[in-house]
Amino acid sequence: MTKASGRRSRRPTMVDVAREAGVALSTVSRVVNQDPTVGPEFARRVQTAIDTLGYRPDEQAQQLRRGTSRTIGMAAREMSARNPLLAEFERGAYASGLTVFAASTADDVERERTVVLSMARRGFDGVVLEPIGPDHSYLAPEIATGLAVVAVDRPVAGPETDAVLADNAAGIDMAYRQLAAHGHSRIAYIGDHERIFTGRARAAAFRACLSADGRAVTGLVHTGETVQHRIDVAMRAVLSAETAATALVTGNVTTTFAVLTYLAAEVPPERRPALVGFDDFPLASLLDPPVTVISQDSMAMAHAALNLMTARLAAPERPLETVTVPVSLIARGSGERPPVH
Repeated sequence: MTKASGRRSRRPTMVDVAREAGVALSTVSRVVNQDPTVGPEFARRVQTAIDTLGYRPDEQAQQLRRGTSRTIGMAAREMSARNPLLAEFERGAYASGLTVFAASTADDVERERTVVLSMARRGFDGVVLEPIGPDHSYLAPEIATGLAVVAVDRPVAGPETDAVLADNAAGIDMAYRQLAAHGHSRIAYIGDHERIFTGRARAAAFRACLSADGRAVTGLVHTGETVQHRIDVAMRAVLSAETAATALVTGNVTTTFAVLTYLAAEVPPERRPALVGFDDFPLASLLDPPVTVISQDSMAMAHAALNLMTARLAAPERPLETVTVPVSLIARGSGERPPVH
C-alpha cells in the first residue's frame, strides 16, 4: 500500500517566533530557556507564536549554550539479544555506513514520546519506532521538517509514515487451522489488550476464524493486559469443566510465558491443552512438549525497515509505503496434541 507524502517545509526558528510575537530575539530565547524574569504578557505572546508556528527548540544549540548535552552513551557488549529485529537492523545499518543509537521505551507512552522527540531534536536523520502510544500527533511537525520515521510491528497512530508489519491475520489463521486439523473444536484465544494494534488485529483474526467455522465467540476470546493475574483468570475461565477449551492460541510471547506458567502450576501434564503461540522464543524447542509457534521473520522485517529508511533519506518526497512480511508456523509438538477428554 502506498500513499503520497506531502512536501516538507523549513523548520521554524527563533527568529520566526520573534517576528510572529513582535518581540526581541533575546526575549524568545529567555522564554524557551524558562527564564522566570520574563513578563507574563511577553511570555504569553511568545508561547502563542511557538504554538502557531510549531516551533521546536534545537537541542544541539541548547547543548552549546549549556556546555553539556544531558545525554549518556552506553556501549554495552550486547543490547539486542532479546530483540532480534534490532540486532539485524544494527548489522544492516552498520554495513550501510549508518550509526544506530537505540533506547528502550519500556512500553511507557510518556517515555516513548520523550525518547523520540529527544532523538529528533538532537538532529537524528531518522527514527525506527515500535509504536506504543495511542496518539503520535507530536511527530507531525518533526516529519514535516525532515525527520524520517519508519514504524515497525504496528503503525504510528496519527501522521502517516512508512511501516513494516507482520501478517497478523495469516498467522492467527495458521495457528487456528493447525489446532483444528488435530481434532480440536473448542479453541480459545488469550491475547494482548485490544487498544494495541497487534492485539486488536490478532483478536479480530481469531474471531473471524471462529465465525468462519460457525462457532460462537462467547467465552473463547480473552484480551487485556499481559500480566500474570489477568491471564490466570482467563485460563481458569477457558479451562472450566463445563466448557473447557482443548486448545489455546496465545497472542504474543509475553502471553505465552504467562500461560505456560499457569499450566505448570495448575494443570497436570496429561490434562494440558494443545497450544500454539504467536512469536517464537529461544527456549521453545527445549520445553516439554516443545512449543509450536507462529514465527515472525525478524530478519526480513529488519531488512524492510532499513530499506524504507534509506530510501526515505535519499528521496524524502517518495510515496509512503507499508510492507507486510509473511509469517510461518513452526510445528514442534504442543500444537499437534490431540484433544484431552
